[in-house]
Amino acid sequence: MTPDQVRGRHWALVPAAGSGRRFGGEVPKQYLRAAGKPLIEHALDALLSHPGVDGVVVALAADDAHWPGWTSLQGKPVIACIGGGERADSVLAALQALPDGVADDELLLVHDAARPNLHAEDITKLIAAANACADGAILAAPVRDTLKRADAGNPDGNPRIAATEPRDGLWRALTPQAFRRDLLRRALEHAQSDGLIATDEAMAVERLGLHPALVEG
Repeated sequence: MTPDQVRGRHWALVPAAGSGRRFGGEVPKQYLRAAGKPLIEHALDALLSHPGVDGVVVALAADDAHWPGWTSLQGKPVIACIGGGERADSVLAALQALPDGVADDELLLVHDAARPNLHAEDITKLIAAANACADGAILAAPVRDTLKRADAGNPDGNPRIAATEPRDGLWRALTPQAFRRDLLRRALEHAQSDGLIATDEAMAVERLGLHPALVEG
């Protein structure tokens, strides 16, 4: 399957309002530079260079001083909006900022601003899988590391190994994650109303009793 086989109306949403607290440093990680460009520019270029992606909405922090002000990249529109304190807030804001004409049943791709190494063939596989599965699809990678469960702690301050956990059937969630606009909105709003902070979009969709497809990326 080639990228030309998945042409159509597929917008991408990029939550980029995070300050990178876990990463540390004065510059949010999406604006750190690699190969002469900020990570977010690599991520946007990867999305917009794909023929199946029509445009991108980027959700920014209200006080973002690093955003270059792009309105287009790769000859396609880039729309900026103000995000929120949590990832889900930013994705919901981006959903609201989509241009007129993006219908409720159209497929959207949610991608992390600091993931620059996105391959065109993975976008193609993801769109194809999400078009085939009503519950959506995400890029993911099977867990290959040995997993250890820690105990509650010890007098020396270091946790001890309580058990080795089986890794069969475990995957690491990646992005993009692809869902229909209406399903994504319902899932995120439902999680919010329950007071749940969804760490990714698939988590919110799963809480509706749905089972998105895993696409190895």
